[in-house]
Amino acid sequence: MKTEKLSLSQLEQYLSKAAWILKGPVDASDFKVYIFPLLFFKRISDVYDEEFQLALEESEGDIDYASLPEFHRFIIPQGCHWKEVRETISNVGVAIEYALRGIEQANQEYLYGIFGDAQWSNKNKLSDRLLIDLIEHFSQYNLSNSNVEADMLGNAYEYLIKHFADLTNKKAGEFYTPRSVVNLLGLILDANEGESIYDPACGTGGMLLECVDHIKENCGDYRTLKLYGQEKNLTSSSIARMNMFLHGMEDFKIVREDTLRNPAFFDSDGLQKFDCVIANPPFSLKDWGAENWVADPYGRNIAGVPPKGNGDMAWVQHMISSLNAKGRMTVVLPHGVLFRKASEQRIRQALLEMDLLEAVIGLGPNIFYGTQLAACILVFKKQKDKIKKNKILFVDASDQIRIGRAQNYLEKENVQQIYNWYLSFEDVENYVKVVDMKHIIENDYNLNIPLYIEKTIEDNLPSVEDAMIQLKEAWNESQKAEEKFKKLLTKYLTIS
Repeated sequence: MKTEKLSLSQLEQYLSKAAWILKGPVDASDFKVYIFPLLFFKRISDVYDEEFQLALEESEGDIDYASLPEFHRFIIPQGCHWKEVRETISNVGVAIEYALRGIEQANQEYLYGIFGDAQWSNKNKLSDRLLIDLIEHFSQYNLSNSNVEADMLGNAYEYLIKHFADLTNKKAGEFYTPRSVVNLLGLILDANEGESIYDPACGTGGMLLECVDHIKENCGDYRTLKLYGQEKNLTSSSIARMNMFLHGMEDFKIVREDTLRNPAFFDSDGLQKFDCVIANPPFSLKDWGAENWVADPYGRNIAGVPPKGNGDMAWVQHMISSLNAKGRMTVVLPHGVLFRKASEQRIRQALLEMDLLEAVIGLGPNIFYGTQLAACILVFKKQKDKIKKNKILFVDASDQIRIGRAQNYLEKENVQQIYNWYLSFEDVENYVKVVDMKHIIENDYNLNIPLYIEKTIEDNLPSVEDAMIQLKEAWNESQKAEEKFKKLLTKYLTIS
């Protein structure tokens, strides 16, 4: 096993190769079900060994002392260490299942259910030979803290999440939002030290970790953040928890549950309130729980009942209901929320009358995995600045993309441009308009961006006066040419 420090590129190649070992018997969309638990299993085993060695040296070789739980982040019971699984040559899947369940049970407060529900013992899909190859591949490197910093391992982990999205390209948007979009949401949200941050559709945790990175980039203490996430999908919620640990986070709670039907976080007054809420919920969710919304037991029906077959506005109301008195939120949604009529129009009206919406930002098309639709970002604040009250900033960023063959990309410079427009909160011809609420009311609370940002087409056509002069000149030239042609024709006929 190699013990030198690993570079990020080495880690990325290491993880990609693990995926390709599974290729064939395992569908690409299922790689994550097996790769992530094994990576996390290897990591905590190597960290345990590192902690054990430090305690052993401190106690001058006292094995019982080095085995005490207080010296270890996680407990690894006998028979559940990576080395013990590696020594297994038959029924390897059974040995993996035994180890993962044993670790979960020994660390129930933090790790219960974290390894997911993969069927490791299914030999029709995972032969002993394949699992031995996979275990040997992961055994190449020591993933202890001294060899791989949490940040680097976390970044490699994010790379692999994107890698799976690239490989499957089907419904990948359920668990992967383009990093540039996440970065833009984090910039606008602007999390500060000590704040609570909640993502009600957290997927693999990328939005929450973006807020952590934002604090780091501003030289703040990210360990003061309190992170909360909820995710319906078992695999994604498990990955989110592993992702937090691999990024070195301590103060977080990720719950697997259906947010719209069963929100997970409460305090004495009902729904727990947060400083920041950030999300990219599933677009236009059909079966979202409309039957319970009329008399929502959690008090989230603040603006009306969304359509039975579309949960977009249910997410918005849930998120607003999860904000504290000074809270703010950023959410990615399909453009339809801006202009769809009937019940959604009434919900828009109610929310706009509360004067919580600060900005509507239209993004370019085809930048999300799994859909070619253009999306928009909505920014809400419980306490808008005085100069922004009864006003909404509209940003048309539809051309802020790099066009690719199969997909478009929101580049770093595009993100910065959009963010600068948001910060300045002033008109920019063709791109940005600060709109008074009276104008929006006149448009029946329709927030469709083209209603407020008119594109000035630069056609470079001459004025009417110049056009007339040019037309006369052209006519005179044509007359001269015709006279010349007649003379030449007469001369030719005379000769012949």
